[in-house]
Amino acid sequence: MALADGHLPVLPLGADKRPLGNCPDCADLACGGRPNMKTPGPCVCPWPCHGWAAATTNPTVLASRQWGLAWRRARAIGYHPGGALVTVVDLDNTDAVAWARTTLPPTTTVTTTRGEHWIYRGAMRSANKVRPGVDIKSLMAYARWLGPGTGRITALPPTVLALVEREESTTAREAVDSSTPTRWDRSVATGCRHTPAFVQTGLERGLDNIRAHPEQGAGTAAYGAARFLASRHTTCPGPCGLDGIAEELIHAAIAVGVPAPYARRCVTNGMNAALGAVA
Repeated sequence: MALADGHLPVLPLGADKRPLGNCPDCADLACGGRPNMKTPGPCVCPWPCHGWAAATTNPTVLASRQWGLAWRRARAIGYHPGGALVTVVDLDNTDAVAWARTTLPPTTTVTTTRGEHWIYRGAMRSANKVRPGVDIKSLMAYARWLGPGTGRITALPPTVLALVEREESTTAREAVDSSTPTRWDRSVATGCRHTPAFVQTGLERGLDNIRAHPEQGAGTAAYGAARFLASRHTTCPGPCGLDGIAEELIHAAIAVGVPAPYARRCVTNGMNAALGAVA
């Protein structure tokens, strides 16, 4: 209840650290699945069926008779990272932990049985085995709750997004750009009226909105974010480093499955719409 009150969607896990099995009515997706699953369905089953998709912060559901029975069978607490707008980099062994310490920016760290969970602010597409011993758990995934961890949580870095982009580049999907985006930097924004904190806060909100659309709507979200962010700079003498902002939005859209040419077109059109509106 305390975790749910802190906006962390939770679910019971069994002795094997996995979600409890579906009830007979939901077996083999006979119910159609829950609305927030990859294939949305109408299921409103009162039991904690469908794994991460059942995770909730609703105290009435968590204290219901059905969930009460499930909690008595449970041996651990799971949570849905994407539902809390965070991403867990699951490091399964000491080699993976060593890689993270030399590659990723520091953030909240939780010790696990075999390695560590590194938790970043922001949601993205989940993927397993993005490199040896490393899984990404966020949207459409669950993680085991092992405590609050240590260290201050930081924003989801392009390095982690690139892990999923790299994985996608080995599939049959077309035109996935896996290069590292150019981050906004004051050195290239000498004519911007805004502080770095103002720009970064707006950018992170736009990125979070794009990552919150892993199945559909990411292109539209990218267009909207680009138009909004560009509109903040229409009174600046310039330059404002909008190219760097655009690249981050493009790569966020690519990371959730938007084809690279379409992602670039959405962001470019959004930027032009905002700048052209006052031209």
